[in-house]
Amino acid sequence: MCALRVDNGPEYISGKLMIWAEKRGITIQHIQPGQPQHNASIERYNRTVRHEWLDQYIIETIEEAQDHATQ
Repeated sequence: MCALRVDNGPEYISGKLMIWAEKRGITIQHIQPGQPQHNASIERYNRTVRHEWLDQYIIETIEEAQDHATQ
C-alpha cells in the first residue's frame, strides 16, 4: 500500500487530490497537528527556498518565480 503524508489538515486537502489518490490506491496520511518535524525534509526545503531564494528577489508574477526556480 502506498501513502502520501501531508502536513495540512483534511479541511485543506483538495478534493481532486483525494479522488486522484483513491483511484490509485494511495492513502492520505496527515501528520499530527503541531508536529512539522514529521515532515522534516520538506520543512527544510521550504525554509531554504524562503530564506535563500525568495528573500533575495522581488517577484511580481508566477512566471517570474518559475523563471527564477528553473535557473
